[in-house]
Amino acid sequence: MRRRAVLRATGGVCLSLGVAGCLFDSDAEDPTGSYEPLDRVSLEGAAEAVVGDDGETTYVAGVDGFATVDVTDPEDLTVLTERKNLLEDENAGDAAGERFLDILDVKVSADRLVVAGPANRGFDGVFHGFLVYDVSDPAEPVLAADPYETDYHIHNCFVDGDILYVAANKVTSDTGTSTGNTGTGTGDTGAADTGGGSTASAPHNPLVVFDISGGEIEELARWSLLEYEPDWADVDWLLRYLHDITVTDGLAALSYWNAGTYLLDVSDPTDPQVLTSLLETDLETQRGYDTDFEIRDAQFGLPGNDHFAAVDDTGDILAIGRESWETDLESATGPGGIDLYDFTDPANPIRRSTIEAPEGYDETYGGEPWTTSHNFELRDGRLYSSWYGGGVKIHDLSDLASPAELAWWREPTTASFWTARVITPGETFAASSTAYTTADNPENALYTFPIESSKQADPPSLTDPSLFR
Repeated sequence: MRRRAVLRATGGVCLSLGVAGCLFDSDAEDPTGSYEPLDRVSLEGAAEAVVGDDGETTYVAGVDGFATVDVTDPEDLTVLTERKNLLEDENAGDAAGERFLDILDVKVSADRLVVAGPANRGFDGVFHGFLVYDVSDPAEPVLAADPYETDYHIHNCFVDGDILYVAANKVTSDTGTSTGNTGTGTGDTGAADTGGGSTASAPHNPLVVFDISGGEIEELARWSLLEYEPDWADVDWLLRYLHDITVTDGLAALSYWNAGTYLLDVSDPTDPQVLTSLLETDLETQRGYDTDFEIRDAQFGLPGNDHFAAVDDTGDILAIGRESWETDLESATGPGGIDLYDFTDPANPIRRSTIEAPEGYDETYGGEPWTTSHNFELRDGRLYSSWYGGGVKIHDLSDLASPAELAWWREPTTASFWTARVITPGETFAASSTAYTTADNPENALYTFPIESSKQADPPSLTDPSLFR
């Protein structure tokens, strides 16, 4: 039996430890400094990765398609299928033959997989919207409904059972339903278009909720920051961009970039209701950014940059990741980390600590390596996080005021991590590496790692100029 299999086989007993969850014998630090991936498999265009409910399959966005990977043996990954040219499917209906590009997000729940895009604006003449697949057989995904076209790009979405939550960002105002592609893709990294003014003319960047249970997809509801805080209409749309959504037990966390994080009760998905919000910036400062250069610096640099937020499985911890870079703003402090909140009282979240980003050689958007926080997962009192070229980490959150780093692995010249997702609790997690960033020579791949307390042997430097010039 391999060493890592032995560690997993001798994993300890679950104890009642509140937020700490389970302790494992492998939590004792490995003195040999041998923390490393269990396996990796190359996947063209890899971006977001999510693990199926049964822990047997990982689904990976692929820029112009998606892949499914069998992860039942994390030391021997098997690609089940890589799908490209998605709208050449005989069941693509009116969208048949259209190009579908810039697919950076997939989400799965039970036997429903959603593939959404394009992730950014500027993709005129291509399909905008999402596809819903039946993945009861992950090796043979089948379209479960006609492709759903929108007049906005989709950077991120979330699926919870039969309910789909979509971030609907676009340059122009739209407060009604969205069907029919107009080719007006909008993105979160392009030059800014000022969107100030009344709520009637300003882009609303709403959350849109869909029922995807049957062959006919139905829009159920919309919720917009501008309906709740109309004064944000005076701020450029990119600075109040709805970047991501997660849902945990009827609680949605919406990351509205510099406009903050909003927590909504979506137990009735037809009627989202605000519970609370957290804001690191202020409205007047954001209103003051007028030129493209000012807006870009405010978009890329702290404070703000609410990129990804999630509540843990107990409902007691909220984490907010801040994707940022060094800019000319006096307030900018380089790559963003992950803020940890005590969420036991949802009406009064209390920030307990921040996990800082690793230091990088050149921390600007065009520099290398990127080391800002990206996507993560909270599970069983632990945080599994990705930091692009800064690697992947595991933290124990037993003491929320002082999170303990259990493991950290990085290889910045070949791996740029998009996300980290648990496969088997207490045993393994998956992490996708992407070539979509500015890292020197990143690998498009899916990695698997053990969940244990250990150190990487001879970890590479993130600040050595010779590695990044």
